[in-house]
Amino acid sequence: MTAVPTPIPSRTQYVLEAVKHRILTGQLAPGQALVEVELAAHYGVSKTPVREALKTLAGTGLVVMNQYKGVTVRMVDADMAREVYDVRLLLEPEALRRTVRSATALEAAREALERADAAADAAERSLANREFHRALYIRCGNPLLARMLDEVRDQAALVSAVAWAAEPSWEREAGEHREILRLALAGDADGSSRALYAHIASFVERAFPATGAEGSSI
Repeated sequence: MTAVPTPIPSRTQYVLEAVKHRILTGQLAPGQALVEVELAAHYGVSKTPVREALKTLAGTGLVVMNQYKGVTVRMVDADMAREVYDVRLLLEPEALRRTVRSATALEAAREALERADAAADAAERSLANREFHRALYIRCGNPLLARMLDEVRDQAALVSAVAWAAEPSWEREAGEHREILRLALAGDADGSSRALYAHIASFVERAFPATGAEGSSI
């Protein structure tokens, strides 16, 4: 039987994934300039796939394109963080509730936790954390809901990378992840949803504390 060759990713997709990985793992810091000619030389491609990749990253909110300042990694401040996490609080606990009620297997979430525990550095841990949360909602039964959460997933990971660089808190969050998964595996849809809500809310409050009247927004 003839083996089917593995598709070769396009140059644009290759650059897109590579730059995204460097942003989400903190190798490219918020505010850092992304120069087309430098990226093209680094990845051994022309400027065209670099330009297209940066346009896509701008669409997902990871980079900012400015007519005068060029392209930079998006800065993370309290307003941005709280906007992203507000969306997660509105959608993600409900998506998990539906996942649990559908009795969907959560093996992917368990495997992501194991990868996070075994991670050699913050970059690996960050990627495993993203996969854990996605495994909780991706089979919620509503493709539109899953896509909406996917759309803020990268921005949430950028917020996490910035917060962890300032104050590592993954050990606490790993414990919260284990409790969320325990409740989900036990079939406790409401309990796991409440635990996930508390997990998301407490993270953004620790990393980007509200002041004054803002305290009631989450």
